[in-house]
Amino acid sequence: MGKKTFRISGTGCALVDYLYAPVDFSGSVFKRYESVKSGDGGLSPGKLVFKEEFDKFSGSDYIQVREQLTNGNPPVNLNIGGPSIVSLIHTAQMLDGMPVEVCFYGSKGKDQGAAYIDEQLRKTPLKVKLYKESPRHTPFTEVLSDTGYDQGHGERIFINNIGAAWDLYPEDLDNAFFESDIVVFGGTALAPNLHRSLLDLLRKAKANKAVTIVNTVYDFMNEKENPDKAWPLGASLESYRYIDMLITDMEEALRLSGTNNIEEALAFFKQTGVGALIVTHGAKQTHFFCNSQLFGTKEGRRPVSERVRNEILQYPERVGDTTGCGDNFAGGIIASVAIQLMRRPGEPVNIDEAIALATTSGGYACFYYGGTFFEEYAGQKKELIEPYYQDYLSQINK
Repeated sequence: MGKKTFRISGTGCALVDYLYAPVDFSGSVFKRYESVKSGDGGLSPGKLVFKEEFDKFSGSDYIQVREQLTNGNPPVNLNIGGPSIVSLIHTAQMLDGMPVEVCFYGSKGKDQGAAYIDEQLRKTPLKVKLYKESPRHTPFTEVLSDTGYDQGHGERIFINNIGAAWDLYPEDLDNAFFESDIVVFGGTALAPNLHRSLLDLLRKAKANKAVTIVNTVYDFMNEKENPDKAWPLGASLESYRYIDMLITDMEEALRLSGTNNIEEALAFFKQTGVGALIVTHGAKQTHFFCNSQLFGTKEGRRPVSERVRNEILQYPERVGDTTGCGDNFAGGIIASVAIQLMRRPGEPVNIDEAIALATTSGGYACFYYGGTFFEEYAGQKKELIEPYYQDYLSQINK
């Protein structure tokens, strides 16, 4: 690429995930704050509500209400979360030993959540180029869990606080960001000012000849405001023309395209001019296509990792949770694209190799709790995933 150090810069959603359990959804305290009708800002099992909406609904600050709901107990688990920061941490881990700098730009508060993220980031190879301080709370998603709900089937409630991410603006991204070899926008629907400006941001990155990658998150705000319309990605459909690789899950692909099935969604995205699209679907097959100079022309489906699936069934004691599987999948794509651009400059990026690293990265995330794997030594995660990657290449090339 003509540079000594290959640079990847990303921005978007970064937050703290908190899990509170047990919380009694049938208790008198909960009943005071329970939703009366859909979308009113109250608490409803299985649903997500924004903190700002809950505060209006209840007439109280959610943080104080949570103390009542949890009897003042601390979270049973907390992790770094968010499609931007988790995917970039994984990218940096998978590029260990290579002349690469993976950089993050974000916004946080001046609170315990920010202190926690700062402490955890020091355990990773991700470089923080901007972590703007805001007077608002550090973004968070809190999960209230009642394992006894619905006759023991259990259920969770999600409370999201965009918080400091409201104060992350396009002008916070410096020239170095746009001059990177790869520019990544992750989960910008939870960083609203960036999300609205995606067209201009993508256009600027492409003007600097950067490879652009976008990985999405469920757009709760647009879903609430316009449930019958396709979600916007930037100011207009023109945004897609400046995206080299778009990574979504099935539900996000259908809502972004405003279609009812994957065939219609793929047709929509092909018409937009996006360079490549990958659509994950949990433990089901991944759909993809590419039609660009960077990736060549191809489309198809790819299975999950048989080795990961078999080990989950054979060794349930090894299983953590599925939190962050999609974010690690995206990180695998970013890492593979970077590896291929460095090793084979000027040649098309092999999308099968990228999906292989992504699939095994996402699958391996089932073997630990939370989205971020904290290494005991540099290169550990890369070593752990390598045999799964090689097995997957053999699986799809049978």
